[in-house]
Amino acid sequence: MPKSAHEFACRLVGGQFNLDYTCRDQKNHLRSKRQRELAYGQAGSMLKFFRDKIAENPSFQYHLQLDCEEHIANIFWVDAKMLLDYAHFGDVVTFDTTFGTNKEYRPFGIFLGLNQFRETTIFGAALMFDETCDSFIWLFETFLAAHNGRQPRTIYTDQDTAMGKAIDEVFKESYHGLCTFHIMQNAVKHLTSAKGDDKDEVEEGAEVEDEEKEPHILTDFGVCMYGYEDKAAFEEAFDNMRLKVHKQTWLDSIYKVKEKWAECYMRDVFSLGVRSTQLSESFNNALKNHLKSDFHIIRFLMHFERTVEVKRTKELESEFNARKKIPRIKMSTPMLVEASKVYTPIIFESFQGEYERSMAACCRVLDGNNRFVVAIASLHGDLQFEEERIVIGDPLTKTVSCSCGMFNRTGILCGHGLKVLDLMNIKTLPTHYVLKRWTREARNESIQDREGRNVIENPKPEAQLRYKDLSHKFHNMAHRAANSPQCCLLLESALDSVAPRIEDLLNAMDEPYKDKENVDPNMQQIDEFLRSARLKKKEVPSTKLRRKKTWLDKLLKGRKPCKATEPTKKGTNQQKKKERVQQKKKDDVQPEVQVEKCDNNKGVNLELQDCNDIISFDSTL
Repeated sequence: MPKSAHEFACRLVGGQFNLDYTCRDQKNHLRSKRQRELAYGQAGSMLKFFRDKIAENPSFQYHLQLDCEEHIANIFWVDAKMLLDYAHFGDVVTFDTTFGTNKEYRPFGIFLGLNQFRETTIFGAALMFDETCDSFIWLFETFLAAHNGRQPRTIYTDQDTAMGKAIDEVFKESYHGLCTFHIMQNAVKHLTSAKGDDKDEVEEGAEVEDEEKEPHILTDFGVCMYGYEDKAAFEEAFDNMRLKVHKQTWLDSIYKVKEKWAECYMRDVFSLGVRSTQLSESFNNALKNHLKSDFHIIRFLMHFERTVEVKRTKELESEFNARKKIPRIKMSTPMLVEASKVYTPIIFESFQGEYERSMAACCRVLDGNNRFVVAIASLHGDLQFEEERIVIGDPLTKTVSCSCGMFNRTGILCGHGLKVLDLMNIKTLPTHYVLKRWTREARNESIQDREGRNVIENPKPEAQLRYKDLSHKFHNMAHRAANSPQCCLLLESALDSVAPRIEDLLNAMDEPYKDKENVDPNMQQIDEFLRSARLKKKEVPSTKLRRKKTWLDKLLKGRKPCKATEPTKKGTNQQKKKERVQQKKKDDVQPEVQVEKCDNNKGVNLELQDCNDIISFDSTL
């Protein structure tokens, strides 16, 4: 890697002679840099990394859990951008843990959500010692404390018992949903294996019939998860599915938590359309693509920051495109024109799709209390109508209540409700149906941390802009002056004369604060604290599970394996005779070595010298 990076740099500058360092210099620099990263050890260097982040932005927070020996067990951190994102978009959170991201083999946990562009945003991260209930309780309590105690409306996790107990104890105001992707994976493992337990006791025709029914069981389970809106229909379908499975242990366990995964029990849960922890899975995959499992914690933290920056750069690109491009409006109506100015482009596309569906809806009035039955016709293919929905409207308050419950789940008004608003002569979208988290102005609000300070994502934006402008100017000037020796001398003399004056100005600016900030009387104590910090050691499972080779394996290395064949009666008689002879002979007589037959039915014997070596080694033992 250093060699390829050096060659790439040479190509960028137009040749090796234009680069002011060699490949050896690059390797030495990387080695010394990694040594400086671990100057205080892993734990001390990690604490120094966090302290430097706090010095850059006081809103950065990190929390540690120590064991009885004062070793660091669990670590949680959150930066200013994560605090802001959670304040604006922390209504739905997914949490998952993964392994293989660091040398200490610590589980890495991350809290994720969706922003106004339906892109992944990060709310916090943690490196844990283990996945016990106590560790999760500490992590979740620390997470809420960092975000001023605000609990999400819904949180999704996998089906982990310890994690579930901790969520029930900490997130008491949140709805806990289970990841449907992990549940389907468990269904494939348990339901298919359950049907194959008694195959030996049935005939071949029954075996084939069972194998043909296996996918139908998984299909039935998928329909129970997503297909039923009525609880009674779900119960009936689930009972029928039980009859197809021999062992119902897993079905009984998953049925006890049906409120956390079945569609009929989660119709009024605010989920933004999220039903799994795929946000966490995709982020973990992006993190592992350029990450080695033997990275120490400092390199892991640096790579994690780079991965987060990639996600945030995509958000900036989406923000730029939303400001630059005008969304395409298919029908110029007052409601769509207003929605295109309020919603972000991707949310406006979803809203416009529902508006098109409302144009294809048929409606009839049930009674005089503004109760309607709405059925939407299919927009593609033959004319078919979807399931009828009951909508209750109120023209005075400009509200509608639909039995499909789409607005309660996603925050976007459904086509049934839009149809009834049109029937009530409401041509603009009421403000109470515009969720702020989906609008262009979702971030226009000042947020305070738990210390009462305004959270600022980047406290030095002006300095970065000035640095960018000056760097561009200096680079262009150096590029043009490099072609003339006189211009180079003039530029160097100008820099030499300006540099002392700049240093004097900077020293004059820092002098009033020198006694207060730059001189720390506790610096020595901090240095000793960093060096004495220790991570709680975790037993890393060995990845080399191969059996160690014995002296005999090494001796026979390189020889072709032979297939064993059943001995004939003649061969067994000869072997018995040889055993009798061997019992009568003394120890100085060399025994024969029996060799298995190969595919070509030709006997293969060991060489005499190898045989003598084996016998001599046995005698020495």
